[in-house]
Parts: sequence; structure tokens; C-alpha cells
Amino acid sequence: MSESTIPTANGPVLDVIPLGGLGEFGMNMLLVVWEDTGILIDAGAMFPGPELPGVDLIVPHLEGLSERVGRLTAIVLTHGHEDHIGALPYVWPLLDGPVYGTALTLALVAPKLEEYGLDPGERLCQIEPGDTVTAGAMQLEFIRVTHSIPDCVAVAMHTPAGVIVHTGDYKFDQTPLDGEPLDVQRFAELGRGGVLAMFGDSTNIGRPGYTGSERDVVPGLEDVFARATGKIVVTAFSSSLHRIQILADLAVQHGRKLVFAGRGVVQNTQIAERLGQLHIPAGVRIRESEVRDYPARDIVCVATGSQGEPRAALSRIAVDDHRHISLEADDVVVFSARAIPGNRRAIGRVMDHVARRGAQLVDGERSPVHVSGHGSAEELKLMLSLVRPRYFVPIHGEYRYLSEHARVAARVNGGHTTVLLAEDGDVIRLAPGEGRIEGRIATGRSLMDGTRSAVVGDDVLRQRRHLAADGVVVPVVAIGRDGLVQGTPDVVTRGVVIDARTGTLLETLPAVVAEVIRGAGSDKRVDPAELTERVRVELQRVFRKQAGRRPLVVPVIMEI
Repeated sequence: MSESTIPTANGPVLDVIPLGGLGEFGMNMLLVVWEDTGILIDAGAMFPGPELPGVDLIVPHLEGLSERVGRLTAIVLTHGHEDHIGALPYVWPLLDGPVYGTALTLALVAPKLEEYGLDPGERLCQIEPGDTVTAGAMQLEFIRVTHSIPDCVAVAMHTPAGVIVHTGDYKFDQTPLDGEPLDVQRFAELGRGGVLAMFGDSTNIGRPGYTGSERDVVPGLEDVFARATGKIVVTAFSSSLHRIQILADLAVQHGRKLVFAGRGVVQNTQIAERLGQLHIPAGVRIRESEVRDYPARDIVCVATGSQGEPRAALSRIAVDDHRHISLEADDVVVFSARAIPGNRRAIGRVMDHVARRGAQLVDGERSPVHVSGHGSAEELKLMLSLVRPRYFVPIHGEYRYLSEHARVAARVNGGHTTVLLAEDGDVIRLAPGEGRIEGRIATGRSLMDGTRSAVVGDDVLRQRRHLAADGVVVPVVAIGRDGLVQGTPDVVTRGVVIDARTGTLLETLPAVVAEVIRGAGSDKRVDPAELTERVRVELQRVFRKQAGRRPLVVPVIMEI
């Protein structure tokens, strides 16, 4: 949809447009526009489920963004999780100005840009909580929040029409590992000064009460260390640096060597150590290749694969396919991460493989070895009470989470706050006049494959699903210059289930192909494209009628 479809008003307008993260977990991306200033808050991606074969990454569709603002004035990254930074390489061509983020966030972003062949130059601008910068017609203020990764911020955008607060991901952790709690005072000050709108994280709205501190996992993990007589393998998000620090401290206390398995955790811990966000004493950390040099009781391994990713370190360890690390009966495997919706089946498969190796399983549902990085319902109410926005928009979550957050927010502040329940692509007009949803822009998802540049289109995805379900049939036919079939057509199949019906059918297919070509008129037999389509349609009809299957038919017509 072009900009012309969005209603205009007399004078400047303040529009906020979610491009991702409202209706799903991931792809968090919010566009704020005032006249010719366009600020993007976060540029997140999402990982695909098994229903998207061959897709490596999902990013928001950006056509509407480019039509609405043309070029971006700046990008603000609230923290370094993939669902907030993963789409930055795809947004980069639309950016004219800087990318603002804390030291750790930018350190995680830089190698990602380099991997995509992008040179950030001097455009990655480091900020700290409490800093304020100017971006076009807006002042951007960064406020410290606590989450499951260090160096996180919320953003207060001081626009000509009023203040907009974007909470980022947060919880009210009073005992954070880094000693840097959420800046309650600044949120309260903003609330007293008047906030036009707040955009708030909805991830844990369905959880009553308060989310525990990161330190709450220490007793559960200590119990694992105290009882384990073999290796301890812990899988967590590779960016869960607070959790990794706890594991490093426990390794020191219990005299174990610490090994990191998996590219993501190795890279992230190296970055965090360099920045002073992770502290591992000398002599504690060893390489994967050194694991066999120590007794199993002296090893603790932090491995990627908490979501059941098939090629992650834990998945390979679980099927005894890792070069250096294997599981024995006395080992313990700890799942110290929340299962992302849609990943439970994959996680269950990995757990089954771990059990087959004889190792003991420990997870957050049966033992306190995980705590969320997102605030629960009472904390979300507290944030609303502190900020007291005129308008509130729930963000970050599937629609039922946004809807529940909207209901909760309507009961906070005694009706002072008006809730606007929006979805991806909605144009939230905050000024002039009353706040409202007014129009939409083009939005959606772009499915990216391993080339990092090619979009997996609907036709390609449909064909992949087709192949996965019923396989492919390739009839190979040689046609002479006279338009007659030369020899006997060959039929090659891949992924087609051979049973009594399909076996008999496959035996008759060469004759069927030859008959289809003979039945074509002489003018059509000299047109390879025409013959290809006739053969494809007929073979699909035959398979559907005689075998009840719908394989992908790809005829190959050769002229000799």
C-alpha cells in the first residue's frame, strides 16, 4: 500500500507503525515518523518452524517502510537479542544515519553486518543509559532496564508532539547480577512530566505475580552441581550471559573446567569477556578438543541448542555425532531456557535422544534452573502505573497476549490511559487530534534462505511443501525432429512412496507419457513447452486418480 492510502491531516503528524512483533514472538520492529524524521526502534528477525522448509530466517516485509519514509534517520537497538537485531542487515540499505545501541549490543551487531558484507564504518554509535542524542526532530533518551542479557535500554522519544516511551524487554529485577537495576526513578519522572504514549512488552502478561531475579536460578543449578557425578551439559540461549556467568562461577566453586560448545555461545562469550560483561578466571575455560583429557566429573559444558535446532551442539551431542563431547549414564543435561512456542516438538526429540544415552534430564518445569527475562503481570502493571501514558499500545507477543495486556492496562490508572490495540502494519496516529489507528501500510514477512539475500517466494515455498509431502516425478522423453518419441521414456522418482498402487502405476507411466505425446497434434509436438505442460497435467491427473497422491511432476523434453 502506498503512502497515499494513509489519511493525512493539516500540519505535521506523529505516526507510529509496527512492522513486526505485534501478533508474533520475534521480528520486533517499530517505526516512528514525524515529518521527514523516521526512527526505527529495533530490527528483529524470527527463526522458522518446520512448516517452512529451506527457510533460514524470517524478517519483516520492508516495502511499506520504504514507501512511507523513504530513508531512515536513525535506528535504535534496545538490546542484543536476535529478535531485536537479526534483521538489521536487511534494513541497512534504507538507513541514512546512525545505529544507536549499548556497547554489548553493537558488539553483537558488528560481526553480523560483516558476515553480510556490510561495512558499518562510523555509523554504529555507542550510547549508555542516561544518554540523550538528537535524531532529526526528536531527542532520544536511553533508560536502563534489566533483562536476561546485559546492557539493555528502554527509549524515551521526545517528539514535538509529546513523549513516547518504548519499554524494550524488561523486568523489575532488584538483585541483578551486574548490580544495575531498572531505572524506576526515571520512568516515574517521565510519568509525572506527562507521557503521550507508551509501547510495552507483553511477553509474560499471562504469568501472574512477579518474575524472579536471575539469581533465583542459583540454588537449582547448585543442586545439579552438588549431585552430578559425571559431566554437566547446560543448554541456554547463547546470549544469556547472566546465566553463563552463574555457570562459570559454579564451575570455579566446584572445581570443574568450563567448555563452550556451539558457534553462537563461543562468539558471544568472547565478545562479552572482551567488554568486561563476562568474567571467567584464567585456567577455568578449556577448548572442546580438551574435554577428553579430563574426567567427566570435572567438566561443565554450555552448549547451544536449547530450542532443539538440528545442527546445534546439543543436538549433535545427543545423537553421539559431536567430535569431542559425548554423553554417558552419569552425565546430567540441563535445559535452562524457555521453550519458544512452536519448538516444543523439536526440543522433545532432543530430550528423547539424551534419555537414550542414559543421561539425566533437568528442565525448568521440574527444577528451578530457569527464570524469564520478561516481567510478569504485576510488573507490567507497575510500569503502566509509573509512566501513566495518555495512550498505551501493547507490543511483543501473539495477538492473545496483546489483547490480555490491553485488558489489564484498561484497569490501571483509573481510566487515565486509553488503550490502542494494534497489529503489524497499522498506522497509529498520535497527533494531531486524538490518538487512533488510521490506515495501514504494506506489511508481512520475508522468508530468507541461506544466501542471505534471496527471498523465498510463495511459489518456491509451495513447491518445497509439495516435495516434502509427495515427492517428485521426472519423466524424461526424447523427441525426434519429426515430433515422434525416440525410444522408451524414462521416469525418475524421488521421495515417492512405493506401494502396491504406485508400483503398478510407475510401470505404466512410460507408456502413458508416450501416448500423451502421440495424442498431441503435429504442430504441438514440435513445441517443447506445450508438450511439457501436457505431460505434467496428465501425469498429475493419473497419480491423483489412481494412487491418491499429488507428486510434483517435472517433465524433461529433449530434442534430438
